[in-house]
Amino acid sequence: MTSDGLRHVEQTRIMLRPIGSSLPLGFFSFGIGMLLLGCSGIGWIPVGEQKNVGMMLMSFVFPLELIATIVAFLARDTLGATTLGLFTASWLALGWADYAAQPGSTSVTLGVYLFGFATAALLLSLLSLQGKPFFSVLLAVAVARMVLSGVYEVGGAHEWYKISGGFGIALTALAMYGGTALALEDTRQRELLPLFRRGGADRAFRGYDAQLERLEAEPGVRQQL
Repeated sequence: MTSDGLRHVEQTRIMLRPIGSSLPLGFFSFGIGMLLLGCSGIGWIPVGEQKNVGMMLMSFVFPLELIATIVAFLARDTLGATTLGLFTASWLALGWADYAAQPGSTSVTLGVYLFGFATAALLLSLLSLQGKPFFSVLLAVAVARMVLSGVYEVGGAHEWYKISGGFGIALTALAMYGGTALALEDTRQRELLPLFRRGGADRAFRGYDAQLERLEAEPGVRQQL
């Protein structure tokens, strides 16, 4: 209780700084990265240019995804930032693997990594289903691509890698659509291209009231993570 008779909780103020959405940047850079991986798998990019693909993933896709991840954490979107963060590190890892390995070679270590990453992405897909089903579809397709690539890396036939390349092209199309839809949504403050938001993700565009109800329990506001 303060000297003027008000409780401390009634005087609490939480200051938030408006920032731009990083999701369009994340989606577009993700789509370009998947285009490179897809074309490599299908064979549209020659095997001899594998190191070039690795350099592009590390020098272009990785830093843009890193920026998107940092901004997403600052925007308090835990699930989106976690997803972006995992893929950010993945672009660096895959790029380095392509750059350091002999063109056309396979790696059991890389295959096991892809299986592990696919598991995490599948869990994130299930978590996104309640609010952002479009993200769930994108992640589910990414899981399929990673599993197929993993099978090839641990000793499967080359056809598995070609099929994974097809999934990579599909992911490019989905990511480009998602990036466009998110950019339009942010500039117009309403959904123009459907993203099928629901639950909390949908209520986030309906004013402050629904969001303020849970603000005091969010990371950075509550005392512990």
